[in-house]
Amino acid sequence: MRRNLRIKWYRCPIEPAKLRELSRRNDLKGFSQALGHLGLWIVTGLLSYLFLLKGSWFEFGVAIFLHGTVGSFFTAAHHELSHGTVFETKRLNTVFLSIFSLLGWLNFRVYKMSHTYHHRFTLFPEGDKEEVHPKTPSLHFLYLIQLLTVNITGGEKSRGIIPTVKNFVMIAFNNLDNPMNDWDEALYDEVPEEGIKAVNWARLVLAFHLSIIFFSFVIGQPIIAVLVSGHLFIGNLLYYFVGTPMHCGLRTNVPDFRKCVRNMTLDPISEFLYWNMNWHLNHHMFAAVPCYNLKKLYQLIADDLPNPKNLLVTWREMREILRKQQKYPNYEYDTPVPPPRERISSEQKKDIMAESIGELAPKAIA
Repeated sequence: MRRNLRIKWYRCPIEPAKLRELSRRNDLKGFSQALGHLGLWIVTGLLSYLFLLKGSWFEFGVAIFLHGTVGSFFTAAHHELSHGTVFETKRLNTVFLSIFSLLGWLNFRVYKMSHTYHHRFTLFPEGDKEEVHPKTPSLHFLYLIQLLTVNITGGEKSRGIIPTVKNFVMIAFNNLDNPMNDWDEALYDEVPEEGIKAVNWARLVLAFHLSIIFFSFVIGQPIIAVLVSGHLFIGNLLYYFVGTPMHCGLRTNVPDFRKCVRNMTLDPISEFLYWNMNWHLNHHMFAAVPCYNLKKLYQLIADDLPNPKNLLVTWREMREILRKQQKYPNYEYDTPVPPPRERISSEQKKDIMAESIGELAPKAIA
């Protein structure tokens, strides 16, 4: 696939010097994002614990819902840290990626493999099995109730208790069949050493959470297991609404990120928790740009992009697409975009920064 599927992506013209400036990583901004997210998770967890001790059940319910909401966005942290673009100091990317992955039941070893193909072959079904279309932006009442409370079975952009634990157990026992969506063990055929890394990480995550659960029951504080190992499955509603629109209903098999990826405006809190990935079109077009610079990037190339919609309007658009797909199964929304522009200079044609996906790809397939 890597040899035969060559896609010439359209990228908005931007001066190479400005792109390199925006792609510069900053440890201080990285700490602000990563520690801020972890800090919110710790604070909501402590509040949940204290309200439970006091028997303040309403306050406990609100606090643990917020705790789960913050924790469900660990997936966004895991995504950006997997690209290795958050911190200038490479070691810090690795450290925080391990922390968020451990607490969030995430296997970054699998994800780096899968997500590399997603970026190179975005919505080309032959090469991108991470985003399989068509997708259903469901508003089914029972599913929303599950997302609002405790997520048992999972679904679109949500990881329930059963599929998450089952997935980790399968990988831990060296069964790499279907570790992520439609991927199978073929993902590791050429690079079996990456499969071994995925298996070892799955075992570590399981050992960590089993230890937390065992310890919390031994000391008579099972709430610790809920707050540390179970937070991911509580209050998934906001992440579902924010995370679903990025590709849903858009064109497949088209070499223009403007037609297969969305930008979307969000309130500041949701944008922070989502690590600015609501500027997802910008991220796919220039993946070397850190999350905290994506809005600045948008401002530079906005004239060559579709106007971003807010969350409510975006969901209305997706639901309309779904209605059309129910009548015409092959329908895909063709986003109106400005005509492609010429690149600014011959220098940009040789600028490898434009096509960089950060440090996402394992060395074996880079």
